[in-house]
Amino acid sequence: MSARIHIKMRNGHVLVGSDAHYWPGKSSTAHRAFVKFADMYRPEILVQNGDVIDAATISRFPPIGWEKRPTIVQELAVARERLQEIEHASPASRFIWTLGNHDARFERRLATVAPEFAGVAGIHLRDHFPAWEPAWSVAVGGRDGVVIKHRFKGGTNAARQNAVSTGRSVLTGHLHSLKVSPLTDDNGTRFGVDGGMLADTHGPQFTGYLEDNTRDWRSGFVLLTFVNGKLLWPEVIHVVKPGTIEFRGKLIIVK
Repeated sequence: MSARIHIKMRNGHVLVGSDAHYWPGKSSTAHRAFVKFADMYRPEILVQNGDVIDAATISRFPPIGWEKRPTIVQELAVARERLQEIEHASPASRFIWTLGNHDARFERRLATVAPEFAGVAGIHLRDHFPAWEPAWSVAVGGRDGVVIKHRFKGGTNAARQNAVSTGRSVLTGHLHSLKVSPLTDDNGTRFGVDGGMLADTHGPQFTGYLEDNTRDWRSGFVLLTFVNGKLLWPEVIHVVKPGTIEFRGKLIIVK
């Protein structure tokens, strides 16, 4: 797996979805909208920015009572189905998967309990999703571009602090917040972006360990546009209610 993938970008689009936590059952509104936008924009690059799988049965959180969790086989099957929907919507795109902490549970568990199986086919998560290039991060464009990775700083102001610390635009997931935090100084304007979550904010993945608490999360994803090698203001696509998203001042029904 690459530490960082570098991609030149002059003009075009990058579509980034974070924290899908794919789970058996009906797909989320954000996922269906992501597929729709992949078909509409046919972006040069499609990024799944971490936590594509939840890996609930190998979580650090113990089960609460006897709650039912999908098996790893079931999670891989539904993730494969959802990612293929994206692939079919924009087959000429380049597909990149920046690893998240939930994704890492898969290989961490195997490396811990069965290290002697290293190198066996299927032992790596990437073996199950051959169309998607795995990496810790992807840098699109030069200094006027963006670094996309699953997580970096933590806390309420993490998106802005990412841009402060790196000196460039950064798009992360992990915190499920969905927002754009601009930062302007003598070097110009750069962006700290939180990619939100492709999962439903109140999906079954989160029922147990969140104990029905209020969550400052937003479901949606991000469209990045490059013109003459420069990243324009990132645009968020936000789920306002099941089956409906908002984008550029319009409400759009998603079937």
